[in-house]
Amino acid sequence: MSENVVHLHKPTDPPTSDTAPTVLTVVPDAPPARPVPLWVRSGRAIKTGATHEKTRATVRAAARHSLYTFNGGRIVARRAWDGRTGSRYERMIRAAEAAGNLEAAEEWEERLQRFRAARHHRRMDLLHSPVEAARGVAVGAGMSVGVLVALGVVMAISTGHVGDVITPLSATIDFIALLIRIVQVVWGPALTIGPFLALLALWSVGRKQQAAPAWALPANVRSSEGEPITPSIVVKALRDLGISPLKAAIKEMGDAGASMLGPIRIAGCGVEVDVTLPSGVATDEVQKRRRKLAENLTRHEHEVFITIPEAARTVRLWIADSGALDEPIGPSPLVTDETMTANYKTGKAPWGQDLRGDAAELSVYQRHLLVTGLSNQGKTAALRALALWLALDRTVQFWIADLKGIGDWAMFDGIAQILIEGPSDDHVIQATEMVEGAVEEMNRRIEERRQDPTVVFEPLIVVVDEAQLAFMCPVVGEDKRPYGGAKATSRYFMAVRKLHNQGRAVDVLMWQGTQDPTDQNLPKLVREGAHTRASLVVGTESQSRMALGDKAVNGGAAPHLLRQGLDKGTLVVASDGITIPAGQASITVRTHFIDDEPAAEIAERAKMLRDGATTLRVVDQAEERDALADVAAVIGDAARLRTNEVLKRLHALAPKVYGDQWTNDRLKSLLEEHGEEPKKSHGVMVVHRDHVLRALANRDETASASAAE
Repeated sequence: MSENVVHLHKPTDPPTSDTAPTVLTVVPDAPPARPVPLWVRSGRAIKTGATHEKTRATVRAAARHSLYTFNGGRIVARRAWDGRTGSRYERMIRAAEAAGNLEAAEEWEERLQRFRAARHHRRMDLLHSPVEAARGVAVGAGMSVGVLVALGVVMAISTGHVGDVITPLSATIDFIALLIRIVQVVWGPALTIGPFLALLALWSVGRKQQAAPAWALPANVRSSEGEPITPSIVVKALRDLGISPLKAAIKEMGDAGASMLGPIRIAGCGVEVDVTLPSGVATDEVQKRRRKLAENLTRHEHEVFITIPEAARTVRLWIADSGALDEPIGPSPLVTDETMTANYKTGKAPWGQDLRGDAAELSVYQRHLLVTGLSNQGKTAALRALALWLALDRTVQFWIADLKGIGDWAMFDGIAQILIEGPSDDHVIQATEMVEGAVEEMNRRIEERRQDPTVVFEPLIVVVDEAQLAFMCPVVGEDKRPYGGAKATSRYFMAVRKLHNQGRAVDVLMWQGTQDPTDQNLPKLVREGAHTRASLVVGTESQSRMALGDKAVNGGAAPHLLRQGLDKGTLVVASDGITIPAGQASITVRTHFIDDEPAAEIAERAKMLRDGATTLRVVDQAEERDALADVAAVIGDAARLRTNEVLKRLHALAPKVYGDQWTNDRLKSLLEEHGEEPKKSHGVMVVHRDHVLRALANRDETASASAAE
């Protein structure tokens, strides 16, 4: 019987036949891993234990409480030293001298002299106090013994026992002995516990002052977000601004650097403090370092506002609570109070809240308005909120041109006498002619006021939203005058200028909303003609100056430092129609946002207060019109009109139909078609009203004859 041979090693030349024997290959196991040395494992364990969060927390707690006690002792010692010496007064004198405030330095020096005189008087009294004290003790002891003996005599007479004479005296001696025994019993434990109580008191002082490094403090205090604003933090932030004279002055002041600060006051969702800068430090040097100051105060740049009050060498800091400016404000009173009404002359529009959290209300009485900012930051909403409030005054008239044309002002249909909606050049032309019509209305009112100074006019508010389209319009009229531009030939520019010059006297006011201001789309004379100027976030400081003026920006207004997209609806306002803190040139307002649906509801309330208004709207699409009838309509009762005037009126009547393609030749062809034609009068081509009426009659006769056939 044959047996198969199993080879344990792979042959060099494997067999080629199918009958080759089965080969079993044995693969040896991998060698065992080398053991980790004990010192490596120990090091890893020590590292893990040392870096564990519980270990870190324990180390921080131990360091924190130890330093509370140690620094608490320093604080108590410093207070005791200040109380016993004149070091406090000397520090204040140095601080006043460093700040250049010689009057304060003289006052503190006078206080120091009074303190030293009082201390000298107390020390001189100590020379006589031992004798006086001994004499007082002797007299007191004698009087006490006498009183006790007298009391004993009274008792002896009462009881008839002579021994009662010394009873009060012996009772007093026994009481004193009892007190001595109590002291003997308590003295030992008191000596043991007393140091611990003293350390506990020092720990309490240090804990109250957070007298420990930041890394050792608890997580809720150690976090940079929401750190409370204290005088020491403000002084340190100012010291680290990188302004050498300021740093040197604070160093000379010692711990009294807080003498630069006024009281830290709660102001809305933050705090406010006035800082009197030392001599040699300009206020604009601090303004230019707003970001660094904010970071030194553990805040973001948008959470710190720097303004210049009336006091010399003083900056006013408003420091928001961390994250507070990212929280929305409440709804507008226009939405929540359905009984609210408006008064153009005496009322104020509820626009929003200032940084203090107080209501920001704007008076629009005889004030032209300009609202600007980057696109999609809330410009239309801010402008519309004012118009919605004013619409609740039934006497106010509105002429509105919305050159965005997406329905933001559609709710004013039935309130406004004119409502233009659309972004095309034709809409710009309509808006320009609307503003020119307001100029004519202004002139009419001025003439009427001359004849009767007591006449009162209903307010007319002319609103042009997206006014930059009007200034940038390239269309040139038949009179060779451009609609846009910033020259004396520009129709829109000159119309706005005329309203700015005289409109407020007869209550014809210009409100404009424009975006991304430049010298081209917001000319200097126009922006400076507005009494109320408000800016949302803009891109550069130069745009801030265009929007608000140099005075406001030099005083701390900085819409270019607002955050695009995050600070929607936040306006920096320069106006005498809103309450601005004394000494400031502007105020920051977080406006209420009124969405389209509640805005429509407010508009319905305004319509209910009014008798109703027929709104003239512009239709975007071209329409079929009877040209000959329109010519007769625009001539009206006039016997004749120049052809240029007829074309101008046709264009105003229907810009889409009677656009640039309508010329003198086309008008002539229209009349000739019906048997009439323009004729010259005194060398000027004119259209006679009678000729047009005959042309209409001829056309009607022709149409009747055709129908009869």
